[in-house]
Amino acid sequence: MTTCPVCGLRGIGKVGADQYYCWDCCVEFTVRNQDVKIFNVESDGTLTLYDNLLQGTVNLEVQKG
Repeated sequence: MTTCPVCGLRGIGKVGADQYYCWDCCVEFTVRNQDVKIFNVESDGTLTLYDNLLQGTVNLEVQKG
């Protein structure tokens, strides 16, 4: 089971190959090997790189199963 690298919860949906959406904190992220990229989903649907400076630290422990 994959958990969200931002909030650590399991409300995750798969939106593409190695691409997930968190229903709890509304971010999208990709997981490839040990590389995790996190994106904000903007109101028009575009993705911007997640800025964790204003939103706390990022939990990079990702479990795959």
